[in-house]
Parts: sequence; C-alpha cells; structure tokens
Amino acid sequence: MARHAAQRLLLAVPVLFGVLLLGFLLMQVVPTDPATVRAGPTATPEVIAAIRTDLGLDRPLWEQFGRYLWRLAQGDLGVSIINNVAVTQELGATAGPTLELMLASLFWSIPLGILLGTLAAYWRGSVFDRAVMAFAVACATVPVFFLALLLIWFVGFKWQLLPFTGRGGPLWTLDGLKAVALPALALGGTLIGPVARMTRTAVLDVLGADHVRTARAKGLGERAVVLHHALRNALIPVVTLIGLQIGFLLGGAVVTETVFSWPGVGRLAVGAILSSDFPMAQGTILVLSLGFILVNLSVDMIYVALDPRVRAA
Repeated sequence: MARHAAQRLLLAVPVLFGVLLLGFLLMQVVPTDPATVRAGPTATPEVIAAIRTDLGLDRPLWEQFGRYLWRLAQGDLGVSIINNVAVTQELGATAGPTLELMLASLFWSIPLGILLGTLAAYWRGSVFDRAVMAFAVACATVPVFFLALLLIWFVGFKWQLLPFTGRGGPLWTLDGLKAVALPALALGGTLIGPVARMTRTAVLDVLGADHVRTARAKGLGERAVVLHHALRNALIPVVTLIGLQIGFLLGGAVVTETVFSWPGVGRLAVGAILSSDFPMAQGTILVLSLGFILVNLSVDMIYVALDPRVRAA
C-alpha cells in the first residue's frame, strides 16, 4: 500500500504544477492592476510604477512564475496586497472552518445516501424505491446556492431555528454545531443524490452475484447477506464516486461559504480574486488544489483496502 501511495503522490506533482500554472495565467487576465490596488486611487504614476517594480510585475511572465515557484518551494506564499498580512496566516485562519464545513457535510450525507441506496436496491420496484430515486434526482439537480437560499429563508429567517450567518465557534461546541448546520445541509444535500443512485446500482449488481446466492443458501440472515456480502463489494464504485464528488464539494464550498458568510478558504478566494489580490488568490488556489489531491489519494487508499486485487497489482 505504501508503494501505491508513493506512485499516486508522484503522479500528483505534474497535476499540481499544471494547476499552479493555470491559476497564475488566469490571474494575469484580471483587468485590475495589483499595483494600482495597493497604491490607492490617488497615487501618482511614479508611485504605481515603483510598486510594480517592487512586486516584480514589470518582469516577464515566465520570470514572475519562476520566482513564484521558488518562493513556494521555500514555504513563502507572499503577502496580501490588500491588508499586508502574510498569506499563510490568512490561510491558517480559514482552512479550519472550511475543513469543519466539509466534515459536517460528509458526516450526514454519505451515510444517508448509502442507506437510501441500499434500501432502494433491496426493495427494488417498490414505492420506496421510486421515492428514493425521485429524491436523488432532485438533490442532484438543485443548485447548491438555491438550496442554501431556501434554508436561509425558511429555517433561518422565517422560523428562526438556526443561525445562518458566520461561524459560531469550533465544531465541538453547541454554538459551532448550530452555526454549521445550515451550511452543511446545503453543501451535503448535493452529495446525497449521486451517492444514493450509485449505491442502488452497485448493490443491485452484487445482489445477483453467485457469492450472495451462496450466502443465502447457507442460511445467513438477510441483514448479514446485505451488509457483509453485498454492500462491502458494492462500496468499491461508491467510494470512487464519493472521491469525485468531494472534489465538486470543494467548488460548492466556495458558493456555500459566500452565501452563509462562512469564514473559510472559499470565501477568502472569492474576495481575493475580486480585489485582484494575486498572492492571496494564488494561495487559496494552492490550498484547494492540495485538498482535492489529498482527497483523491485517500480514495485510492480506501479503494485498495476494499479491493485486494488492486493491492496485489
């Protein structure tokens, strides 16, 4: 398994380099000049030119990117153009809330999606099966921002059951759980549908396999057959799908954090891009990319643990 993980990490290096290069080039097409932003609206052209030289913006693009990679290799992500604070300090303060939001979203959506998909497969063709599939399609098609606005209007504003703005505290406190509830519901709601549909399809395929019929012929109970013989083998494609969907959740977290004013990396990225804060925007892109790569690496390791054939390859 260690060899498999090392191979995946080596493959992630060119992917990360490509993401950094693409993010760097995209920031160059932003119409706002970072030097003008730092200098202020009343600055003279001489002051703006001096700031451009100080920031290295007067150098060729290839040299700017090379200097950025060199600083990155030394652990230096730069300083924010807007508030003159180290990018690592801002990212350190926002990575925790984003991680809390992701964990809270996955904590309820994945088990519920697997449960609904398994029960729908076991009672195939029933009213419950049709209801689960209709619910899954609805969850997969409703945009995360629309679901977030619905939760804010009804649960937060009209019924006043839960707070809908900001972070109330760490996830292990009552105020923190109340504050993360609505963002986690909105973000995790988009994951239930794909997980339930994939679980139903995978469990249906496995329930007709020979080893499941053999287990039933030996007199095992239906619960043991479904949980230990059907669901375990059906989880292999489900885990792969979850890994891909978590990548989309990182993108959805940007929208969710913005709507709920959640102080995470996604909201920080939106603010940095809108204000042409190049160092901060590049730092957020790096963190989100690393998160996606680590999630896919974890999924690969879980896949190896579930399928011995991959471990032996």
